[in-house]
Amino acid sequence: MRPAPAIAQLCARASPRSAYASLMRTVTVALGKRSYPILVGPGLLSALGRLAAKLELGRRCAVISDLSVARLYAKPALASLRAAGFEPLLITVPPGETTKSLKMVQTCCDLLAHHRLERKSFIVALGGGVVGDLAGFVAAVYLRGIPFLQVPTTLLAQVDSSVGGKVGVNLKAGKNLVGAFYQPRLVLCDLRTLRSLPLRQFRAGLAEVIKYGIIYDARLFARLERDLPRLLRRDSAALADVVARCCQIKADVVRQDETDTGLRAILNFGHTIGHAIENIAGYGKYLHGEAISIGQVAAAKLSAAITGLPPAQVARIEKLFLRAGLPVAVNLSGAARSRLFAAMQLDKKVIAGETQFVLARRIGRAQPGHKVSPALLERVLTPPARPAAG
Repeated sequence: MRPAPAIAQLCARASPRSAYASLMRTVTVALGKRSYPILVGPGLLSALGRLAAKLELGRRCAVISDLSVARLYAKPALASLRAAGFEPLLITVPPGETTKSLKMVQTCCDLLAHHRLERKSFIVALGGGVVGDLAGFVAAVYLRGIPFLQVPTTLLAQVDSSVGGKVGVNLKAGKNLVGAFYQPRLVLCDLRTLRSLPLRQFRAGLAEVIKYGIIYDARLFARLERDLPRLLRRDSAALADVVARCCQIKADVVRQDETDTGLRAILNFGHTIGHAIENIAGYGKYLHGEAISIGQVAAAKLSAAITGLPPAQVARIEKLFLRAGLPVAVNLSGAARSRLFAAMQLDKKVIAGETQFVLARRIGRAQPGHKVSPALLERVLTPPARPAAG
């Protein structure tokens, strides 16, 4: 595989010729010959074809998108690719977490084969985290691997799932239990796509943004406390800085631990509980960001008991999620709580039958590999009783 082209060249070709050019940000995921750039800025979707041409890929390609995103962005994406000399095929899938299935992988691969995509052909993942995970996994397994590009259109996908090369699908038993480590050749974050995002989806993306502050960057956390109103207004300058910083953090973690054997586990802060909540509630009831918001507040409370996270910082964490409009607790019956614990046992981070939790010592510093007793989990996941009406 050829090394990624120089970042400066990519930026020169991608930068929109407008006042928005000053908002361009570039981050590099440094993985030797498999290094790739993340470009962040408004109006970048129109540069997709020019950027793909710089990667010297085959002329045939497939754009995989869900029906909702395709209605908004497939036309400009396909036009950009055609203008650069490519022959794109559009594959649309239903929106929602249930699309991440082995059955859908087979459907996509059958279409790629029918249209004779070859080893130099490539895939463009155009959409949110579900599309990115599915399309990336299809790219990883079709013909034993063809190149793919990530074009994330949600906040959550731009700051998290599009970066780092984790791709995969779900089983009935749990989320992301079938997958691979397979890096994209380029990540293109067009901030204009966030304008069309429903408010609930945008808030859900903030859960991953807040996570980076908790696990890695206390300054980012403080900035989010200060600038949250600007982010909720989708201010372009605030978004450019915050999205790029989140991508920098993830790129740094991935550079040090690409295949999730140590440090990268900190990115799962709140996810053990969050994924289990998604599972037992039925995928779709909670958005991913909503579930991991609940999981992160629970993890903060566990951290106070086990790793000494100061109570004042637990309160700051919970308050920021509440200000972002995200849930911080879930009411579960005894039976539902039992199903939640069973779902956590199927988590990818289970080692020798024991679930490993990521916990924080303070805002900006987290560590993986902590054991948590069932009694403490039970206490943290049980909301305080409401006072009786007088």
